[in-house]
Amino acid sequence: MQKPALLLVSLLISGLFVFGQQDDQTQEKTRSSKGSKKTEETVKKGLNFGILPTITFDSDLGFQYGALVNLFFYGDGSRYPKYNHSLYFEVSRFTKGSGINRFFYDSDRLLPGIRTSFDLSYITDQTNRFFGFNGYGSVYNASWIDDEDPENYHSRVFYAYGRKMLRIKLDLQRKFGQTDFGWVAGFSLYQFKTGPVDIDRLNKGKDPANMLPDTAGLYDRYVQWGIISEDEADGGWVNNLKAGFTYDSRDNEPNPMKGIWTEATILFAPGFLGNGDYGHTQISIIHRQYFTLVKERLSFAYRAAYQGTIGGKVPFYAYPLLITSFMKGAYSEGLGGAKTIRGVLRDRVVGKGMIYGNAELRWKFTHFNFIKQNWYIALSGFWDFGMVVQQVKINTDHVVPGPGETYSDYFSDRKHDGLHNSLGAGLHFAMNQNFIIACDYGMALNSQDGKSGLYIGLNFLF
Repeated sequence: MQKPALLLVSLLISGLFVFGQQDDQTQEKTRSSKGSKKTEETVKKGLNFGILPTITFDSDLGFQYGALVNLFFYGDGSRYPKYNHSLYFEVSRFTKGSGINRFFYDSDRLLPGIRTSFDLSYITDQTNRFFGFNGYGSVYNASWIDDEDPENYHSRVFYAYGRKMLRIKLDLQRKFGQTDFGWVAGFSLYQFKTGPVDIDRLNKGKDPANMLPDTAGLYDRYVQWGIISEDEADGGWVNNLKAGFTYDSRDNEPNPMKGIWTEATILFAPGFLGNGDYGHTQISIIHRQYFTLVKERLSFAYRAAYQGTIGGKVPFYAYPLLITSFMKGAYSEGLGGAKTIRGVLRDRVVGKGMIYGNAELRWKFTHFNFIKQNWYIALSGFWDFGMVVQQVKINTDHVVPGPGETYSDYFSDRKHDGLHNSLGAGLHFAMNQNFIIACDYGMALNSQDGKSGLYIGLNFLF
């Protein structure tokens, strides 16, 4: 059975540390938090940062090593906990070739009156997940990736393909006067290089008994059957423009206690921008709302979203991309995994149009000062869900199952997808309200979606 990267959570936690620095040329001021127990909170000024080392292991990808750094500049502290500038850097590697290289910048002071966020990432994945299209319309066989079930075992990476992704993304937002309404605009450039899993590279240095078999995976078979056409099988460019409107009345962006954050955007990816025959137009509507249940302590938050294709042809490698005006992590794709339906297999739910949502209780159960920084620890409980509502049309006329397999091993007779659900809980450590270390554990409620997932990273989900 495949050993997931989550297997190594203990290694990650053992290497975890955070460090912050106050600009010592400014005077510290304090104010009381408004919880049931008042705690003096330092108003941060100048430069402050958090560091999180990355130490994990995956039996197929090897050791992951690296670090991420998030720098916050608060200026004279008059806007705290709002920052003037945020810069995020991450470099991490797996010893067998996968890796994340990312720079993210966010500020509402770079351009007067306009919030600017910029993402530059190069992400390589030797085993990017692929389960087909249309959710439950594609069948997931857990025994095919279980090397302890020799009768049914195919490969631990049967549901995977190799992917390299370059992403350049710029988003601009501005409010209309002193209102909470505003506009959003931006552009994104993606370059994908896709292909079969590099079995030889993953097998390098392994004992023969632990080597992956050199067998075709689901991606290879979709190419062979013509479901993924030859002109998109190796990847390509996805370049787009985006425009829309927003409403944002949140009282605190990293973890709001009250307010609404809604956005409605249209994404244009015309052929003349380098998309060739895969020009398309999509729409996205995301609504998030936050309620205070116990002042400064307990809140309820939910997110409801729809993304659909209005016209054109979307290449297979672009279907998982989710449209958003602000990226909360290295990935904005799904559905399934750390940023959408926690506990469900990553990219398990992929279609031309999807709905998804989350409902979450958040409890800040303690506030304290440590190493001259303001901290709180929060617990959360959540329900995540999603489904395909606009299906990818696929031609299965040339499907030829392998020996001992049937058509129903790959495709179900469902005409519509069903709801993919998960339940879970989270633990969050927040420094100065902006640098938040998150640990979420989710359990899928249907075995067709996998079993569970544990995710360690930064920020609340939404």
